[in-house]
Amino acid sequence: MERRLELVAEGIVFGEGPRWHAGRLFFSDIKDHAVKAVGAGGKLETVVRLAGEPSGLGWLPDGRMLVVSMEDHRLLRLDAGGLSEVADLTPHCGGKANDMVVDAQGRAYIGNIGFDLEAQPIAPRPTNLVRVDPDGSVHVAAREIWCPNGLAITADGSTLVAAESAAGRLTAFDVASDGALSRQRVFATLPQGAAPDGICVDAEDAVWVASPTTREFLRVRDGGELAERIPTGERIAIACALGGPGRRTLFLVTSQTMSLAEAVRSRGGRIEACEVAVPGAGWP
Repeated sequence: MERRLELVAEGIVFGEGPRWHAGRLFFSDIKDHAVKAVGAGGKLETVVRLAGEPSGLGWLPDGRMLVVSMEDHRLLRLDAGGLSEVADLTPHCGGKANDMVVDAQGRAYIGNIGFDLEAQPIAPRPTNLVRVDPDGSVHVAAREIWCPNGLAITADGSTLVAAESAAGRLTAFDVASDGALSRQRVFATLPQGAAPDGICVDAEDAVWVASPTTREFLRVRDGGELAERIPTGERIAIACALGGPGRRTLFLVTSQTMSLAEAVRSRGGRIEACEVAVPGAGWP
């Protein structure tokens, strides 16, 4: 079934980490150094600016927003007086910090690229998935993960799914009551050539995943069944989120290019949306 996509917002430099929260879609505009939200009529509103590059977003139980700062590997919190540091992740990051999911207790799980993505030749290597507890303490949640990128937690809080971008798969973990991860396993191996980026989970515990390399969004089930595919043509699929009324709107973040320098010149980032049958659930 070919889906009709509706334009939500454009003029974005390079969008990442879309999150539906309190009736609005938030996202990081990495190379505009800002966290933004989409207001009425697709108007882009700047929520906060960073000196560095923002990536993963989430909210504490008290409503304060958490932001990952990529280059300096910091987790930041937005208070009334502005941004403050929650934790320094540097000892655990092999490359830029990136996506994040925050659970119902306020625990933040944060990935990092693990290597220099702009080096030539690229030399992928595994890295850590990190957990930051509400008291600011930092823990290694999982080791030897190949570019942990998009992250999601199922509605019952029992399973965390991580996109291993450098391995072409989604990996699942059991989540203990204290936030510890165990029983690492393959949730889904993506079709040949696909590389997972941003993800979100729905009420059937299926995962929507962006694949920049094959320019499409995929809905996959535990075990690897491909349930749906949304091609993006010439545009590059970056990340997705379920939100809107009843969380039945799938928001799709795309870019004209993977070159951040070119993205700054073109401001060709875009968010589109379509309605889906199965609503969003869990986190983000």
